[in-house]
Amino acid sequence: MKYIFCLMLIAIGYGASTRPVAPDSNIIGEGKQPQVSVDNGGTVRVVYGSANKIFCATSVNHGQSFSKPVLVADVPDMHLGMSRGPQLSSSANYSVITAMDKAGNIHWFKQDHKNQKWVAMGVVNDLKGSAPEGLMAIGSDKNDNFYAVWLDIRLGKRNQIWFSSLSGKSNKWSANHLAYQSPDLHVCECCKPSIAINGSTVAIMFRNWLNGSRDLYVMRSTNAGQTFAAAEKMGLDTWKLNGCPMDGGGIRINSSNTIETVWQRKGEIYFAKPGEPEMYIGKGKTCSISGNAKQTMIAYQNNDTLKLVTMPGKKVTAIGVGNFIKSVGVTDKSSLFVWEQDAQIKYRLL
Repeated sequence: MKYIFCLMLIAIGYGASTRPVAPDSNIIGEGKQPQVSVDNGGTVRVVYGSANKIFCATSVNHGQSFSKPVLVADVPDMHLGMSRGPQLSSSANYSVITAMDKAGNIHWFKQDHKNQKWVAMGVVNDLKGSAPEGLMAIGSDKNDNFYAVWLDIRLGKRNQIWFSSLSGKSNKWSANHLAYQSPDLHVCECCKPSIAINGSTVAIMFRNWLNGSRDLYVMRSTNAGQTFAAAEKMGLDTWKLNGCPMDGGGIRINSSNTIETVWQRKGEIYFAKPGEPEMYIGKGKTCSISGNAKQTMIAYQNNDTLKLVTMPGKKVTAIGVGNFIKSVGVTDKSSLFVWEQDAQIKYRLL
């Protein structure tokens, strides 16, 4: 009944507030697992979860302050924690949020930037209950084309990499298709895949499971996800592991259309491009990658200290204390960082 009531609120125009929080506060709200995105016009959105609820806060001044978070939806039995939580991507005229329930359904919500209303749109996966692991990522280009990648068990009850796309004007995702199937039964069962888009180039990164190793692999499409080239292993070394590190890393495509990745192996963070040796960054976990026109930014957690490493140069900056840090370039000269600390979502603009 709570879920139906929430959808009724959305349907009648439950829109975003524009009232900013106090300018000296760096707290957005209470919750977990933040994600951040910037649309073509520079508006910043941060989405996060709290129990079964999805909240979104908005900044119209490049991350200097945020609106009061608005309730997007209430998803019963929603996945939340350990990289499982609402996902977000923004483009020219629309933003999309996805959230997965423990029964294996990928719910999605769309916002038209003109009216700022979040609307419940149904599900992404076209086979009910096929994604119980709760791990996925979404991304978009600058022309309202959205893309999704997730772990799906519809083939033999084993997790493989599945993919779908959406035109922002559409109300339905494309037919789901298998992007990668491991020859060793399944991919890593509990590491979140990542996705990056630049024009018609779509890149997917996931942790594989081959011959007892759990290494990161990247697939590239040059035709907007219609087909993907063969998966390519990142880095020269390998990680033999009888278990799951629960750490999927991050991927971006820079302004030169070059794929850049960051990931963890044996408690150490590495930066790598396809076909090149990995570069050691530091000891840590739960890393992410973003950038602006001038630099690449790697954010990660070392114990409870959150660090930023900028490339090139490997300059290190302490961001704060907490976990699950995400970043995004908001202008050519500034970047925004969001993270969890003491059950609160915090942010910092640099």
